Amino acid sequence: MNQIGDGGEPPSSSKTEILDSPLHTFGFEIDELSPHRVSGHLLVTPKCCQPFKMLHGGVSALIAEALASMGAHIASGFHRIAGIHLSISHLKSAQAGDFVVAVATPVNLGKSIQVWEVSLSKCDPLNSETKTLIASSRVTILCNLPVPESARDAAQNLKKYAKL
Repeated sequence: MNQIGDGGEPPSSSKTEILDSPLHTFGFEIDELSPHRVSGHLLVTPKCCQPFKMLHGGVSALIAEALASMGAHIASGFHRIAGIHLSISHLKSAQAGDFVVAVATPVNLGKSIQVWEVSLSKCDPLNSETKTLIASSRVTILCNLPVPESARDAAQNLKKYAKL
């Protein structure tokens, strides 16, 4: 499992900046990358909140699609992928100061279509084992598309950090 600080790799925030700049912009950090699980975390700050000081639903959707897409890209053998459907249910709120964990796992790893489930949960600051589901998402991804020459580095960056 690729975790922060193992194997002499860069800190998680550097990894996230390299792999997904929009996620990095609002403070999300990738923890684990594999064809069977992609995870990360976010400390909710005003940068990712809507006017009522709650985590913006669009940020949750961005996290869901980004994690599922990374996992699908790895699981497809680093072929080009494209998200074709995103469904997200916002179940509870998270506010500034909350610690949110996101986990993406495959539901189906087909040759041409993959479906990933992504859960976002906030952690109890007094007990990290206690989590409350705040959003649940399904992401459908078209796979095995040819990778354009101009995008070859996307796979190289993921290969650096993924547990294969």
